[in-house]
Amino acid sequence: MQQPEILLHDFFAAAVAAADPRHCVPPYLPTPPRGRTIVVGAGKAAASMAQAVEQHWSGALTGLVVTRYGHGVPCRRIEVVEAAHPVPDAAGQQAAARILQMVQGLTPDDLVLALISGGGSALLTAPAPGISLADKQAISRALLMSGANIHEMNCVRKHLSAIKGGRLALAAYPARVVTLAISDVAGDDPSVIASGPTVADTTTCAGALAILARYAIEVPPAVHDWLHNAAAETPKPGDARLANNETRVIATSHTALAAAAAVARAAGVMPLILGDAIEGEAREVAKVMAGIARSCARHGDPLAAPCVLLSGGETTVTMRGRGRGGRNTEFLLALMAALEGANIHAIACDTDGIDGSENNAGAIMTATTLERARAQGLDASAFLANNDAYGFFAALDNLVLTGPTRTNVSDFRAILIT
Repeated sequence: MQQPEILLHDFFAAAVAAADPRHCVPPYLPTPPRGRTIVVGAGKAAASMAQAVEQHWSGALTGLVVTRYGHGVPCRRIEVVEAAHPVPDAAGQQAAARILQMVQGLTPDDLVLALISGGGSALLTAPAPGISLADKQAISRALLMSGANIHEMNCVRKHLSAIKGGRLALAAYPARVVTLAISDVAGDDPSVIASGPTVADTTTCAGALAILARYAIEVPPAVHDWLHNAAAETPKPGDARLANNETRVIATSHTALAAAAAVARAAGVMPLILGDAIEGEAREVAKVMAGIARSCARHGDPLAAPCVLLSGGETTVTMRGRGRGGRNTEFLLALMAALEGANIHAIACDTDGIDGSENNAGAIMTATTLERARAQGLDASAFLANNDAYGFFAALDNLVLTGPTRTNVSDFRAILIT
């Protein structure tokens, strides 16, 4: 068997490669229409998806996609705009307005090809009537700090938007809308991916208000008034204006986990996929997975060593301290503390290459990481209490730095028992 660190990096590389738009976009492209083709999109993978479309599209096309700063790639016919994530900015607002204008006045012979991926909720920002960008920014920051999960955050975002929650598809009517989606959400529900700008929505204004109340988030007067306005409700399943549209989910967390599992088998390591939709507080999820890993090491149950436990989904972090750390590094720090003394190694990374708001995809730990930390005078529990997992792993040179991967199928975790 290869060295644990090399294996863990290989698992992660395979997971990311499986969701690369260069491979997963071409098989799902629709037939060119009789009329015009307009390409629009938003998300961390939007630019690379647009490039793949250009390279494999036989007819004429124009369009615009918006991606996160640093995630753009060169395109010839589709304009790429970069904007802020996870808190929206004016660049994203201007791009969303242009996209809405671009799909106006189309006919049934025209096609809108929507390229949607994780991160699109923040990048495709068009505040609903009466709501300012500052209002949306304040709500976004509060939700990010609250520990709300992605389904809850996107429910609120949809109902404060003029473009999300199916409204982009309404603007394009009567043109046909085909959506290619790379999923970063548990369950791969297209209405949740980037807040479903082209998909009917089952959530409600009442649900959005309940979420804001649950997390004690201060609601600006304009937001309160809008959420009590009947016009704030999103288009629902069965809306005739969405009847001819189609959504194709082209890459998921399970896609990535299956690719990593194949690499593990080839290396003589038995994989077990624990799930592709695991959610919850990062440090609590870590405790559960540590227990499973210890059972493998001690009892060979549910798998005997050498084996690897693979999982995806998106955990959350409730901020209690002032540190620099994303959910994957926090998961890994809590996992390491729970596995003290065990011959177990792990990697936890975001497949988009950015864990939280820092420059790392995540981090890696080996069976000796905690011992090395103590030798340097680093108190793992103090770093965890301060939500500073980034600082902990940076001090040990154990961060995983990939740069933007230009795809996004949520988090990737691999726990290797040797």
